[in-house]
Parts: sequence; C-alpha cells; structure tokens
Amino acid sequence: MRRYATTFLVFMACCISLSCSLLKGTDVQSYVEEPFPEKLSDWRLFNAGSGPLQPNKGVIPYDLNTPLFSDHASKHRFVWMPAGASAVYNEDGPFEFPVGTVLSKSFAFPVDGSPGKEKLIETRLLVRGKDGWVSLPYVWNDEQSDAKLEIAGSSTEIARSDKNGRAMKVSYNIPNKNECAQCHDNAKTLMPIGPKARNLNRDYAYADGSFNQLDYWTRIGYLKGAPSSNQAPRIAVWNDPASGSLDARARAYLDNNCAHCHHPGGSAGYTGFLLTWKERDPRKLGYCKNPNSAGFSGNLAFDLVPGKPDESILIYRMLSTKPKEMMPEIGRSTIHQEGIDLIRDWISSLKGSCGDERTIAGK
Repeated sequence: MRRYATTFLVFMACCISLSCSLLKGTDVQSYVEEPFPEKLSDWRLFNAGSGPLQPNKGVIPYDLNTPLFSDHASKHRFVWMPAGASAVYNEDGPFEFPVGTVLSKSFAFPVDGSPGKEKLIETRLLVRGKDGWVSLPYVWNDEQSDAKLEIAGSSTEIARSDKNGRAMKVSYNIPNKNECAQCHDNAKTLMPIGPKARNLNRDYAYADGSFNQLDYWTRIGYLKGAPSSNQAPRIAVWNDPASGSLDARARAYLDNNCAHCHHPGGSAGYTGFLLTWKERDPRKLGYCKNPNSAGFSGNLAFDLVPGKPDESILIYRMLSTKPKEMMPEIGRSTIHQEGIDLIRDWISSLKGSCGDERTIAGK
C-alpha cells in the first residue's frame, strides 16, 4: 500500500506540474526584474502558429494619431497589463502604468514582390519593472519564428523599394540601451513616449468593433480616471488636412518626432529649443534663436526664421543624414520628405522677420 501511495503522490505531482506548465504556456508571462527572457516567445505576448504577431489574451493593439518617423517602417503596437491593474490617466504626459505593464512595438518592412507581406526586423519591449521602466530590444530571426534579446544594439541593411518603385537601401539601426534612454529620458528617468491621451484619442478597429482607444481602455479596465474621449486632448494627424490646420499638423509632427528630446526634461532640454505641442513662446520655438551647437548648423544663424524655411536650421538638420548633424539624431537613416514638406510649408506660413522684435515677443 505504501508503494502505491508513493506512486499516486508522484503521479499527482506530475499532473500538477504539467497543469502549471500548460497554464504557463497559455497566459502572458510577466517579468519585472532581471534576468529577462532571451527569447520574445517566453513572454507569451503572441500566440504561436497563427502568425508572428497574433496577440494573446489581454494583449491589446493600439495606434497613434501622429507617430515617429522610422524610415517608413510599419509599426505594430500592443499593450498588456497584469490582471486587475490599470493605468492612471494623465492629460498631458504619459499615463502612470502599473508594475508589470508591457508596451510592445514591432518594426517591419514590406517584402518586395510579395504584396501585403512584411518582414519583422525588431520588437522593442518597454517593461514597467519593480524599479522603473526597462527597454528590451528583440531581433527577429530569418524564419520569423522568434526574436532574440540584443541589448548591445546593431544595424542591418534592408533593401526595399520606395513608393515610386525605385530601389533603395535602409540602414536600420537597432538601438542599444543608452540610445533608448536618449529618446525616452524624462528628467533622468526612462519613460514611455507614445501612449499619451492626445496620441491615443482616436478610433481603432478592434476584433469586436471600432471604438475610441481611450474609451476602450477604460471599458476593459486598462485605464482609470479618464474623461470621455470628446473631452480629452487630441493631436492632429500630420498628413490629414481634415484633422487640423497646417499649424496643428506641423506642431503634431514636431511633438512626436522632436519633442521627446526637445522638452524641458529631455536630453535636448538644455538647448532652450522646445517643440512640445503646447509651447507658445516664439523664442522657445526657435524663432530667431541662435543655435547651441553652431558646428552643425550649416552656417545658418537661427533655429527658425519665420517665412524662410531655407534659412532655418530646423529644416537643414531634418534634411541631413550625417551623424550628429541630422535631427532626430537616431531612429532614421533616410530623410522623411513628406514631413519636411509639411514643416517647410508651416515655416513659410509664419509671419514676421528676425529683425522684428515685436513678432519675436508675440506682440
């Protein structure tokens, strides 16, 4: 009897272990401190065998009104939070996300000759750990079956065609941890950039219907303290004239492509050239302001000259692809012509001149 009892206990232990293993393989796995998984699949954010980015239960896709330009890469964004946890609404800055939150952003490029097909290059996770946010870049293998953690950073050449069918090469950079901090730094603290009320306040076509993202997050328990979406701030869509004026669209573009560094707590806050969407001081917006880094200004005198885009350092640095000279400094290897055209039109529309101090003072 003792032998049978021992065998039964071993059998039950195996069953419990197997059940735990099955459960672990089903739900998203949370990691809030080192060591973090070497493989993206260990997070269980996506379901295996049904396409590389088919979200697991509770992994919610989202999009932004005006995103950061990254060499025309497609971006697939998802958020997951632990059961019962919610982000706390913030009208202007990033939400206060609970420990365990995973923000996922995957970068992909189209496969030439295969319409609708993409190749995943990288999935960046921003994880709210026990001691703050942690950035984790995962690089996809050629088989597109999994991605491996690569914190040292690297680069890869991507051959593709532009919108006119012309062959081009993209030198895609996978950032190291220091480069991640350069963009995500907020008063010396790593913080999310994209998921803010003004960026999320838009409709998204979910599996169960189209809903405003702020309202949807509130409904499923991922967000608390938010007003109704028609009372929350909403930034313009940079390339949609129906979404706002030229000024609103240009300021939205600068807010999401430049202001993550050019804000008071950012890595370029010391320059006094501030490009957040709410900034209204002309001098802080660069009007007739001398640059801090004259060595990268193309011998131009001012960050921004009203009515004269070709005399504005802002345009000069957006047109550059030289290290240290181009803006943004990282995250792209090509110029964004459509974005430059928008900012050029905006500067052309601005009134006044650098000899008119009344204009500079906003009078």
